[in-house]
Amino acid sequence: MRRVSVAGISGSGKTTVARALAERLGVPYVELDALHHGPNWTEATADELRARVETAIAAAPDGWVIDGNYRSKLDDIVLAQADTFVWLEPPMRISLVRLWRRTWRRWRTGEELWHGNRETVRGLIDPRYGMISWAAQSHFRHKRQIPAALARNPHLRLARLRTQREVSDFLASV
Repeated sequence: MRRVSVAGISGSGKTTVARALAERLGVPYVELDALHHGPNWTEATADELRARVETAIAAAPDGWVIDGNYRSKLDDIVLAQADTFVWLEPPMRISLVRLWRRTWRRWRTGEELWHGNRETVRGLIDPRYGMISWAAQSHFRHKRQIPAALARNPHLRLARLRTQREVSDFLASV
């Protein structure tokens, strides 16, 4: 296990698990959100994001852990080069509670995410574009799209983790 893709909905624990995994493996951690979101929440085009991801992968020939999804823009660029796919799939209510707490904390402290961006309460609860709505939609989209992506990449070792105990056991085994 040297090239790992970690995916899941917002609040599933992707960043926490990916950082811990990268540290244990001694490889770079790559956060797709940081490559995707520019100043003022501008989004990279598919071509821009692909180029950034390909650069990050090329800069880490001995391995990497990539945190994030973006399959609609990246297709299978990450999965084709990964050897392991970690799918974090806690119950949606757990992810939503984590998402709420994380965003509330970031908003209260004014924590900067990437390129000067900060979260807002509106960005959390907006019924059309907010993170809660996005996470709920992503939950169902992942159930459809991830199995298809895995079928296209049968070389991947799969770790499908649904509980905190499974996550802890997986990290302890690395």
